[in-house]
Amino acid sequence: QLQLVESGGGLVQPGGSLRLSCAASGFSLDYYDIGWFRQAPGKEREGVSCISSSGISTNYADSVKGRFTISRDNAKNTVYLQMNSLKPEDTAVYYCAAEPRRFGLCVFSWKYDYWGQGTQVTVSS
Repeated sequence: QLQLVESGGGLVQPGGSLRLSCAASGFSLDYYDIGWFRQAPGKEREGVSCISSSGISTNYADSVKGRFTISRDNAKNTVYLQMNSLKPEDTAVYYCAAEPRRFGLCVFSWKYDYWGQGTQVTVSS
């Protein structure tokens, strides 16, 4: 069974950090571009960051540039999202998603074939 599982969410104070993980089972992430998305209550889902299958190319939403870093360890079949300097407006459910690799800059508008169940991130004092 093909599955993506996010972990690492939680409650953190403003200015704090969290590292989210996206682990794949049932398939190899080597052949997939991976995106991180988030959805806050009452808002549409938005793209946060994505990374190419090789890890060479990355893309970030303007709202997280300079604060979030995406990376991947294909040997562990896992993609990470390091989130620093968190703000209350980063509060959302965060999802990872996999798109068959396209050998170019990843974008958030792709369909993304596989999605995880999400992990809650709450930034509050």
